[in-house]
Amino acid sequence: MNVLKKKITALTLGITLATSLSALAAEDRWTFDGAIHNNSLAISPDETTAVASYSQRPDVVVYDLKTGKVRQILTGYITPRNIVFSPKGDVFYLSDSSLGVVRKIDTKTLKVIADLPLGAGAFGTTLNKDGSLLYVNNQAASTLSVIDLEHQRPVAVVPGFSQPRQGIRLSPDGKTVYVTNFLGDKITLVDSKTNAIEGEITGFNKLRAISISADGNTLYAANSGSNSIAIVDTQKHVITTTVMVGKDPYGAALTPDGLQVYTGNLGDNSLSVIDTKTLKVTTTVTGLKAPRQAIVFTKDKSKAYVLNEDLSISTVDLASNKVVSTLTSD
Repeated sequence: MNVLKKKITALTLGITLATSLSALAAEDRWTFDGAIHNNSLAISPDETTAVASYSQRPDVVVYDLKTGKVRQILTGYITPRNIVFSPKGDVFYLSDSSLGVVRKIDTKTLKVIADLPLGAGAFGTTLNKDGSLLYVNNQAASTLSVIDLEHQRPVAVVPGFSQPRQGIRLSPDGKTVYVTNFLGDKITLVDSKTNAIEGEITGFNKLRAISISADGNTLYAANSGSNSIAIVDTQKHVITTTVMVGKDPYGAALTPDGLQVYTGNLGDNSLSVIDTKTLKVTTTVTGLKAPRQAIVFTKDKSKAYVLNEDLSISTVDLASNKVVSTLTSD
């Protein structure tokens, strides 16, 4: 317990300096890690609100999905990284790696409720099932922070990673946290009960987004360095096969029914659609603008929202696999 307290105290001291510089940083677009690019898209549980960010832009766009119009442009960011809604949808959490915070925002008013200080490099985020814990990758410190959201404080800071960035997922049973490491091209497995590292999976090539099947037995990972999706046996911790997709894939989004994986191919402005039974690409969706990992499916499995580089959102009809509309922030 004393070791944990020392780690949390050190983290808090480092955060004070990082956050005190945030106002100056925002003025001249100084970035802590601006050479690292990613985007993020989150859809509220009631599917009425979309929040979109791109780390090269200091603004965040909030869309009303019912009217198809922009609700508001949120400003005051430097390198916005990842967005997740709470299970109830009343708030969402937005990380900014240059500000060194995860911002808690009210969905209805779009006002900031709190800044959770995590230190420069706060990047990928995910919530546990009931929304009580927030897991945050810190690519600068190569740590995983576990935040108690009721008390808005860290309860654990787990070391031992190698530039963990966007990719972080909980297993469906909530027992394992899967953390991607950009350096070393590996996935680290963390026991969510003990917050201890329990293993790793290696053999990736410029590892990007990951998804996990509903039974927890299969993981899908995007290899942007080899234009492929790796299929991983999570019980054996090994890659069993790879599927070739489009150019520079960042996405590996599993449909709600688990029957397809959609990749966001940054290099050729497309999505590749993989049948999870045959492990073959069945079709390619075109008409997008540099899609990455930001792909979100509707609950009724009828469409996908795909974020473009200009923060427009394309709607893909899953029956025809065609872009049927695009929301723009202009």
